[in-house]
Amino acid sequence: MNRIELVCPAGSLPALKTAVDHGADCVYLGFKDATNARNFSGLNFEPAQVREGIAYAHARGRKVLLALNTYPQAANWPSWTAAIDRAAESGVDAVILADPGLMAYAARTHPQLRLHLSVQGSATSYEAIEFYRERFGIQRAVLPRVLSLAQVENVIANTAVEIEVFGFGGLCVMVEGRCALSAYATGESPNCNGACSPGRHVRWEETPRGMETRLNGILIDRFANGERAGYPTLCKGRFEVNDETYYALEEPTSLNTLELLPELARIGIRAIKIEGRQRSPAYVTQVTRVWRAALDRLQAAPAAFQVTPAWMAELNKVSEGQSHTLGAYYRPWK
Repeated sequence: MNRIELVCPAGSLPALKTAVDHGADCVYLGFKDATNARNFSGLNFEPAQVREGIAYAHARGRKVLLALNTYPQAANWPSWTAAIDRAAESGVDAVILADPGLMAYAARTHPQLRLHLSVQGSATSYEAIEFYRERFGIQRAVLPRVLSLAQVENVIANTAVEIEVFGFGGLCVMVEGRCALSAYATGESPNCNGACSPGRHVRWEETPRGMETRLNGILIDRFANGERAGYPTLCKGRFEVNDETYYALEEPTSLNTLELLPELARIGIRAIKIEGRQRSPAYVTQVTRVWRAALDRLQAAPAAFQVTPAWMAELNKVSEGQSHTLGAYYRPWK
């Protein structure tokens, strides 16, 4: 059985180091600007931090992947190509791209730079992945979280491109983060600006009815005393519909595919990705530790692999809504 790489999030240098220390094979990060899809205040890396992170990871035999996975516009194209140049100069092991124009620039200007297709590219078929391989030489593709296991298996069987899938973390009701809801509410597209619910539009307010969270003035949720107040993401808000208040678009829950690991290994995935660059180093530590243990056990004894209750308990502690789902992977009727 091929060894599956564990790809963990790093929204900061401490998160990168703890991911490496607890068993990540690769970490992925972004610059401190709109070129990556987690462009939140307080997150991401200055060029000097990128170099320090790469040195730390490489000294321990691990890889660093740089996400340049938003879409440039005509007016700011030079900022994105400059980010490609910085990535190549820094010595990252690969860049994760969504925009075909940037792929063409990277392939032409830095032919030695390894290219991965971002989940933001929304390639759901092997034909789409082969297009990116033939035109730009991508070596890995991150699949959207909308495919069943049978569909993932079909993709793998028909392309030589390495396939990476999400194994744990938050879900999105949009087309892999191409959010129109946040853009509608704030006037800023996460696809171009890199932040769903940008911080300057977020407000928390104590009211007689409870803690209210708003996005650009839109009431997203109201929390009772003692209830944890979440970040006001429009798709995960509670709204009144026909006199009933509930999670009308998406109930907070996290993808957790631990129990599918033997099947994912059988069909030949190359890497498992953990979502959460916006999460804390403590989250990264906890999730990386569990997934490292699970992958090591799978590698050592595939036929005897079982998910332990302790692993699930640890992951549920950091899951959205403290619950988990197999998402689209599990469709028994397919």
